[in-house]
Amino acid sequence: MDKTALPLVIGIAGGSGSGKTTLAQSILDAIGRDRIAFLPHDAYYRDQTQLSFEERLKVNYDHPDALETDLLIRHILALKAGKVIERPVYDFKLYTRASEIMLIEPRQIIMVEGILLFYEPQLRKLFDMKVYVDADPDICFIRRLTRDIEERGRSVESVVQQYLSTVRPSYIEFVEPSKRFADIIIPEGGKNTVALNMVIARLQGLLDDANKLTS
Repeated sequence: MDKTALPLVIGIAGGSGSGKTTLAQSILDAIGRDRIAFLPHDAYYRDQTQLSFEERLKVNYDHPDALETDLLIRHILALKAGKVIERPVYDFKLYTRASEIMLIEPRQIIMVEGILLFYEPQLRKLFDMKVYVDADPDICFIRRLTRDIEERGRSVESVVQQYLSTVRPSYIEFVEPSKRFADIIIPEGGKNTVALNMVIARLQGLLDDANKLTS
């Protein structure tokens, strides 16, 4: 957290539905979207066009193997080197990558958000600041249920089945233990305005320090 060379790389991890995205969006709004390259880890779910739709439904999307983390690492390093990247786009209704891509330009801050960021050692060491968003499991489930029904067109039964069979076991095995690697633990994500303001102030201070070194 004491590094001052630009770009700064911040990781936001936590369980599904914990409030990671709310926190990330609040930081984007406060710091400025023109100063942040935003990389959601779930954009890097593996391409599964070779699988049938029924086979895709059986994949554990909360397991580290479901994500192409090596590509994410390469993209972070490319952004740090000042290069534009082609970020994949994931279709959550079809459970595979979309045909389009998103061009992401280098910025003063690279912000990465996802449930498994701190589980991966090679990814974890890239972060200058590691933030873990904590929330009660029942709140996380309600948020996930609402999101998956409203945004991803899924049924209540499918969300509950997925939660019990893969989401909760993977959270216990991979996500929650990674909390120990965090620099900052925030309950309730972006709704915790005190913690949010602290993170924003710290990021702004690091940016100011880095800009002074380069001016």
